[in-house]
Amino acid sequence: MPELSSADHASSPPRVSIPRHYNAAHDLIQRNLQAGRAQKVAYIDDQGSYTYGDLAERVNRFGNVLAGIGLEAENRVMLCLLDTIDFPTAFLGSIQAGIVPIAANTLLTTADYDFMLGDSRARALVVSEALWPAFAPIVAKHKTLRHVIVSGKDGKGHPCLSDLMKGVSAGFEPAPTTCDDFCFWLYSSGSTGTPKGTVHLHSHLIQTAELYGKPILGIREDDLVFSAAKLFFAYGLGNGLSFPLSVGATTILMGERPTPQAVFQRLRQHQPTIFYGVPTLYGALLASPDMLKREEVTRLRVCASAGEALPADIGRRWTETLGVEILDGIGSTEMLHIFLSNRSGEVRYGTTGKPVPGYAVRLIGEDGNPVAQGEIGELQINGPSAAAMYWNSREKSRHTFMGEWTRSGDKYIETAEGYFQYCGRSDDMLKVSGIYVSPFEVEGALMTHEAVLEAAVVAHADTDELIKPKAYVVLKAGIKPSDELAEALKLHVKEKLAPYKYPRWLEFVAELPKTATGKIQRFKLR
Repeated sequence: MPELSSADHASSPPRVSIPRHYNAAHDLIQRNLQAGRAQKVAYIDDQGSYTYGDLAERVNRFGNVLAGIGLEAENRVMLCLLDTIDFPTAFLGSIQAGIVPIAANTLLTTADYDFMLGDSRARALVVSEALWPAFAPIVAKHKTLRHVIVSGKDGKGHPCLSDLMKGVSAGFEPAPTTCDDFCFWLYSSGSTGTPKGTVHLHSHLIQTAELYGKPILGIREDDLVFSAAKLFFAYGLGNGLSFPLSVGATTILMGERPTPQAVFQRLRQHQPTIFYGVPTLYGALLASPDMLKREEVTRLRVCASAGEALPADIGRRWTETLGVEILDGIGSTEMLHIFLSNRSGEVRYGTTGKPVPGYAVRLIGEDGNPVAQGEIGELQINGPSAAAMYWNSREKSRHTFMGEWTRSGDKYIETAEGYFQYCGRSDDMLKVSGIYVSPFEVEGALMTHEAVLEAAVVAHADTDELIKPKAYVVLKAGIKPSDELAEALKLHVKEKLAPYKYPRWLEFVAELPKTATGKIQRFKLR
């Protein structure tokens, strides 16, 4: 089992020592059984609750299902599953068998899945019944795909997972994997092109739990956690799987989309102690007429946000309303989870906090050298959970994974107090009158206006072909767009920021284009 060691001085970050012979799934299951938690509830989904003993048995049975259909170590199995008990069952069951699960985004198109099945050469597909229509037209064309298993009551002509698991043994010997074996893949969101298969190792899940989940988030055995971010998402995978399993906490799973109504229902019904969301969701929750009152969520002690930088105004209003801080942080598919984060009691809204112990960060200028404090640079990360590579993408791998450092593609500045402030994606930055302007900063100023629900800012050329900011704004329900409001919003930004940063053009839209994980696709607006 991994051990956490730390040097006495701050310059030596904590290191998680993982034995050479190590299986990530076996560790996450066995540590709970050995701690006497077999009767404790591990998961609550929309159908019922499951103890750690139930989970262990399901994981073993799924390993036997894969062996029974002829899958072998290092084969790949694609999982396109809603957040139910079947996700941790199949994900951990594959890993324990030495088979590599590929957790697919459940919100993609048939064309995306077609690419991913071909690119990964997955031998098997486990898919939720509700998601089968997106796969039905394409599974026959992929000759490497030998088996389709359906999670649900109607197999659509294929075996049902529940039936297969009834007919196999509940005992299973874990595969003799090492800490450096390929463990699982996550496809990047594809916001700037074809999705990339990001390959993670057996050591990575527990690294993020030990370095962020326990010391920064403060997750404990007695916690009840609820992540609106889904398990297929790197952020959600830590939130709802590796973090709670690392300490023996209980996790609430929600199969449906995280609308404000669905989220409020779980928060009121289950009273979780930890809640994880994304900035867009926090904004939508605050804007809802059904927004929670402080006395309705008295057990809630910490909230987390990632996926995109949290606007300062949203963080402040959430804390004013509920008395609970949001720990805004940044992670990535490539780094698996959060490596830069705010801490409880030290939150600075409008920043992404400070490096998570165990991770180092640096800001690099266009000349390839570190920038001075207070100057904008590209964020690069050195940490133990960095992916091994992008599958089948040598050039992109070499561009992103540079020895011990991983490029994030995000622009940041470091404040005098050592907090890191998000400026935008490298390809979203604007240069106005020769000075960098962060679209996120302008968006944050717009968001402080009472009429604005969401905003996105992009570069736009004026009649002299000079670059200036242009804003796309989604108004709150019941507020009508007008020329007068547009001018008022421009003036509002001028009052908040340096005058050259205000949007010269402002367009009202019904919604902003986003990836399936909620990130604004500014390139589509450009």
